Amino acid sequence: MTLAGWAQIIIFLVVLTALTPLLGGYMARVYQGGEVRAYRGPQVWLARVGAPVERLLYRLLRVAPEEEQDWKEYARSVLLFGLASWLVLYLVLRTQVSDPFNPQHFASGPWDLSFNTASSFVSNTSWQYYAGETTLSYFSQMAGITVASFTSCAVGMAVAVALIRGLVRRETDRLGNFWVDLTRTLLYVLLPLSILGGLFLVSQGVLQNLAHYLQFSGPTHVGQTIAMGPVGSQEVIKLLSGDGGGFFNTNSAHPFENPTGLASLVEALLMLLIPAAMTYTFGRMVGRTRQGWALYAAMLVLFVAGVVVLYAAEAHGTPAMHAAGLHGANLQDKEQRFGTAGSALFVGAGTASGDGAVNSGIEAFTGLGSAVAMSNIMTGEVIFGGPGSGLFGVLLLVVLAVFIAGLMVGRTPEYLGKKLGAREVKLAALGTLFVPAVVLGLTAVAISSHAGRQSISTPGPQGFSESLYAYLSQANNNGSAFAGYTGFIQPNPGNIGARGIPFADIAGGLAMMFGRFVPILIVLALAGSLAGGRVTPAGLGTLRTDTPTFVVLLIGFIIIFALLNFLAALFIGPLDQALTTRLYP
Repeated sequence: MTLAGWAQIIIFLVVLTALTPLLGGYMARVYQGGEVRAYRGPQVWLARVGAPVERLLYRLLRVAPEEEQDWKEYARSVLLFGLASWLVLYLVLRTQVSDPFNPQHFASGPWDLSFNTASSFVSNTSWQYYAGETTLSYFSQMAGITVASFTSCAVGMAVAVALIRGLVRRETDRLGNFWVDLTRTLLYVLLPLSILGGLFLVSQGVLQNLAHYLQFSGPTHVGQTIAMGPVGSQEVIKLLSGDGGGFFNTNSAHPFENPTGLASLVEALLMLLIPAAMTYTFGRMVGRTRQGWALYAAMLVLFVAGVVVLYAAEAHGTPAMHAAGLHGANLQDKEQRFGTAGSALFVGAGTASGDGAVNSGIEAFTGLGSAVAMSNIMTGEVIFGGPGSGLFGVLLLVVLAVFIAGLMVGRTPEYLGKKLGAREVKLAALGTLFVPAVVLGLTAVAISSHAGRQSISTPGPQGFSESLYAYLSQANNNGSAFAGYTGFIQPNPGNIGARGIPFADIAGGLAMMFGRFVPILIVLALAGSLAGGRVTPAGLGTLRTDTPTFVVLLIGFIIIFALLNFLAALFIGPLDQALTTRLYP
């Protein structure tokens, strides 16, 4: 560990905290533009440019923006849009061989791989069983992967806004209009940020072209291929959206995706920017900014703790390394341009957010380091989490925490003046427990069946960790991976003779889709239930949820929740490796 490494982490935290109210306040104005003023656009300066486009989109979609929806109508719109997005992306992937912008003449992938990939990006997961530069054409990357990154992110943010409205409104069943929320997210939040971020990344050296791959031979006269492509435009939305799937197989460790130390720091910042800002958006929309800062504080404390442990673990190495006479930092699969601190910070941001982008190999982290990466995801990705999904995920846990605190003091649980009855608590419990049940169930099947073990490349605790991480990441819509677990066998570039592993592809695809859309339906049902309630003035017995005491309570609840679900699995896998001196193959 070095002073420069700690300085990098501190600067990152300061910049993130400073940007949170700026972007969060802007997004609150976007979503509070007023449904009755939909044709005039939200009250932001970009509406001068975006309002005509917004009106045109409403006409094309045949949407009446002034007509709001109840939670069932909102949910139907979400599912309809998700189905349409999946079908379009699957079609793009399956017809790749005849699509334009395919200078390398890549064939279409196997059907099960396309099923997994379409499910991955529509669910905002970005799990990749393929190497982008040897599998996907430019058209598939641009019209398929990049577009899905925009739309899947916008869906999550729209659902979070609907839940906020459910907390704010009283005695109504209206939550807004999904198509308005989706359109405004794309036009006024994601597109402007992507343009600015893309220009910065290209200025740092990220590729942006449609050229043929370069061929050359060096002094050894061995043929080499250098991949080209429209990387910058995909890279920025990959980071902003929570869809961390890389243009290249090595993701943000590749110099064409992440060329400089400054670019790496900014890329890590982009992963957390929208999820962090949405806590302030929440505070502004409910009229109590302290509530937003309380959520931000809880997330920040958990994030900092994870990064500190990651940095310390990777800088110290493992017991196995020391037993073998290897002292110092664990540098395996670390990009030396970024060092241990840069790798720890990036992986901490990628697993704490819903993004999953990496600039180093998580599989080669120490047992303790990989346990931290897993633990970040095991919380339900509420340590900032994905855009939108992180906010509504933590609000589900807030409902449960307030309920338990109410039981402890003998008071009726309330949050923001809304009484939390049996229906609300049951929905919150179902929303938080569904994904862990999917993860543990699929992991058990994967390690106990021949079909599942085909994807495991390493025996022992490492193989168990590969399987656990795969379904943990997919069901929680993160997308980061232990590289040893695979669902795709590609004998040569161009997909000639390529085949998928059906169990991994199909089980993973279903885990991603159910892990995304079932919680969304539960959240919208909770929003509808809350919107119909009355607001009760705070009294002497009301638990304040904007104080340091509640922040500590929420942090403790998140940790206990994750431990109760996954502690046994952690000890079977990564913690086993962290406590042993055996070197696994």
